[in-house]
Amino acid sequence: MSNYQTLLMAVDLSEDSHAVAAKAAALRDAYGATLHIIHVIEPLSFAYGGDIPMDFSGIQEEIHQQARTQLTAFGEKYGVTEANRHIVLGRPEVEIHALGEELGVDLVVVGSHGRYGLALLMGSTANGVLHGATCDVLAVRVGS
Repeated sequence: MSNYQTLLMAVDLSEDSHAVAAKAAALRDAYGATLHIIHVIEPLSFAYGGDIPMDFSGIQEEIHQQARTQLTAFGEKYGVTEANRHIVLGRPEVEIHALGEELGVDLVVVGSHGRYGLALLMGSTANGVLHGATCDVLAVRVGS
């Protein structure tokens, strides 16, 4: 096993994120590594495909503010400094890869629901991260 120096945990800030954080924090402590957290907010325009002629900027800002508050508490709980907490707007797998490369990450830690069948074909963040990663990826089983 590699001696990991820089870890990136990707969280959606749900209850399942605590299982991911516990694994990532344990690895950080075991290797004396630096731990970063990323939370990706998908733009509302992605969800609605621009089909609804409406300005989502106020709602999007509210979502961003709530995520910032939650990520602050989450990061403090797991001993991740403010400088290592990242909130970005975009597609999760794309933004996780981009930040991972920017930071020179050795390991990305994500949650996986272990979906199969149609849910797997539709794709998941963990699957997207795994297939485009330039480093190791640990998929932590959550929500079983």
